[in-house]
Amino acid sequence: MFTYYLDLAVRSLRRNPVLTFLMVLAIAVGIGAAMTTLTVMHVLSGDPLPGKSAHVFYAQVDSDPTPGYKHTEPPDMMDYRSATDLWSTHRADRQALVTVPKPLKIRASDSSLPPLMEPVLFTTSDFFPMFDVPFEYGSGWTAADDTDRARVAVISSDLNNRLFGGKDSVGKTLRVRNADLRIVGVLKPWRPSPLFYDVRGGRFANGDTAGYYGKPEGVFAPFFTGLDINEGNFWWFNCWAMPKPGERMVNAPCNWVGLWVQLDSPAKVAAYRTFLDHYAQQQKALGRIGYTETRLRDLMDWLAFNHFVPSDVKLQTWLAFAFLAICLFNTVGLLLAKFMRRAGEIGIRRALGASRRAVVAQCLTEAGLIGLIGGLGGWLLTLVGLWLVRQQQTPYSGLVHMDVSMFIVTFVLAIVVSLIAGALPASRASHVAPALQIKTL
Repeated sequence: MFTYYLDLAVRSLRRNPVLTFLMVLAIAVGIGAAMTTLTVMHVLSGDPLPGKSAHVFYAQVDSDPTPGYKHTEPPDMMDYRSATDLWSTHRADRQALVTVPKPLKIRASDSSLPPLMEPVLFTTSDFFPMFDVPFEYGSGWTAADDTDRARVAVISSDLNNRLFGGKDSVGKTLRVRNADLRIVGVLKPWRPSPLFYDVRGGRFANGDTAGYYGKPEGVFAPFFTGLDINEGNFWWFNCWAMPKPGERMVNAPCNWVGLWVQLDSPAKVAAYRTFLDHYAQQQKALGRIGYTETRLRDLMDWLAFNHFVPSDVKLQTWLAFAFLAICLFNTVGLLLAKFMRRAGEIGIRRALGASRRAVVAQCLTEAGLIGLIGGLGGWLLTLVGLWLVRQQQTPYSGLVHMDVSMFIVTFVLAIVVSLIAGALPASRASHVAPALQIKTL
């Protein structure tokens, strides 16, 4: 029966090509706008560590010793002592200290290229296996390199292309500030979305979180090595007192170190939460800190807490779906006009024994076919929209693409929208009085 309804739908669409074009265009434009923004939202809100994010956690301890303030949440980063105390206990399956990336002057010692200003992330050896960072050449440094303050580094694929033409540069020397670091690893092209290990302070950013979607740092070096070669000169997240002139960051009253941990079972998660609480209580009893607030959020909770999807993307998505709703209402009007113009034909079908359900099925088949054709047009318009997004000067523009799931959603949404648009006109058409229509023929 469906084949018969489909044949009737094709004939009906051919009979009124202008009206058919207007309905398809309304669906296509609405779907194109909605799917462009929905695809951007899908890309930016995806899980950056699929299958592993539930086991990766961000630890927080409130290091502020100043009494009298009401702290509902610990700062997003910790002071040097708190972070290194927790890291050195090795209570997690893996743990990595991270700093706020800072541009430093670098150059290849055997290259004639001028020095570059490149963001450098100082971290610890577990960073690479914990975050599944892929390597093109070599590997990360060892745990012994962390404690020995080894002069080693890992560089990104992009920096390797610029300095060494993409060749294997393991063993070569990279000069960072005034220190020579031996390259032990080169990453494959790696672009996590977002740069989850750098996320902090997003809830204070007034929705301006697009910076989370930039490129990874060009250089990764051991955390404690950074204390030597960078002379303790790091960006801080916040301070509870003014640092003294020339004061090294290891002693400064500032939060500037983050701690990520990997916990592979619920029991380990519960144990680590207890460990954090006990540590904060102990440090407060010693008088070093003034509060006992701690948090341990998994990766996706941490990203959500920091409102990591840019607010302008959310707004654009709502506006696009509002526009789709307008297109839906226009399509309802066009379908209603189309079906009611065929009242005579529908009346004869009803007089010959067709049920109201059959009339509704025929009309919805025609609406669904319009949605399918509109979905094809919407898919093409979505590709154009995504291309336009990629031309914008935003940190996330290079990440935007349509995957298989969004391709399927495009056509499903188009058909669903068209069926919704056709529901009222189909119901009205099924209530046409056969006798009245036959009498007027």
